[in-house]
Amino acid sequence: MRNHLRTFTLLAVLTALFVGAGYMIGGATGMLIALLFAGAMNLVSYWNADKIVLAMYRATPVDAGHPEPLIRNYVADVQALAQRANMPVPKIYVIDQDQPNAFATGRDPQHAAVAATRGLLTMLDRREIRGVMAHELAHVKHRDTLTMTVTATIAGAIGALANFAFFFGGRDEEGRPTGLIGAIVIAVLGPIAAGLVQMAISRGREYEADRTGAEISGDPAALASALQKIEAYAKGGYFNPDAERNPATAHMFIINPLAGGRQRDSLFSTHPATHNRVEALMSLAGQARTAVPERRATAVPVTPARRLGPWS
Repeated sequence: MRNHLRTFTLLAVLTALFVGAGYMIGGATGMLIALLFAGAMNLVSYWNADKIVLAMYRATPVDAGHPEPLIRNYVADVQALAQRANMPVPKIYVIDQDQPNAFATGRDPQHAAVAATRGLLTMLDRREIRGVMAHELAHVKHRDTLTMTVTATIAGAIGALANFAFFFGGRDEEGRPTGLIGAIVIAVLGPIAAGLVQMAISRGREYEADRTGAEISGDPAALASALQKIEAYAKGGYFNPDAERNPATAHMFIINPLAGGRQRDSLFSTHPATHNRVEALMSLAGQARTAVPERRATAVPVTPARRLGPWS
């Protein structure tokens, strides 16, 4: 309930930012133009969000008839977890990336998809994979992708208004221009504020998905172990070129896929600190987590990581 209340509050803040920026820049007319412009762009994204994101990562659909046993087990587990969560089985995809990670997309449970990288399927054991996919199904069940779409729509409108500010400038209460300085302030601070709200919503949703995912799988410790392994491999240097080309999608993954992306509970992070998520999950499991400093924590053997950068 607290996370849902936080989401509604942050959406209200975004709306207030949008209305305020629109009034300062061009009054009701400027606000309406920006709303129509951003709304048209995001309407297309809303109806085709799953197809767009899956195409970005060249995800391949898989089913129970796949020739690889590893993939068949993955499909079977997603289907079983969806049935346990009393929700439609989403479309299931595999991404040909070494970095272990996963995400969910789609506007509602009836039009959802989950995707896991090959790195996740090969580096985690089956119990941990189930924990990760239960987390992703929790995002679908909570309609988190819909929430983020609405947020992106409003934030995009704020960005559009900020761009208009450079051309039209701000206006005072009587409709008089406030000058170039006011326009620059709006153009700079508007998108930053909107971005911070988006990040805060994403962090809150991750905690909620961890909790519900643990309930779906019935194994909080498995998800905790998976999060530690995924972060350890990410710090080891596994490079995700598709994520680097599309940084706006980073919040969708269970762990930040961007190079150098740190997991921390701060204004500028898209994901919560992994050690905080692990502690919350272990408390659900009723187990005591061994205290290890965050920078040195590793749930997997440290091995040379293969970096797939553009110059390799």
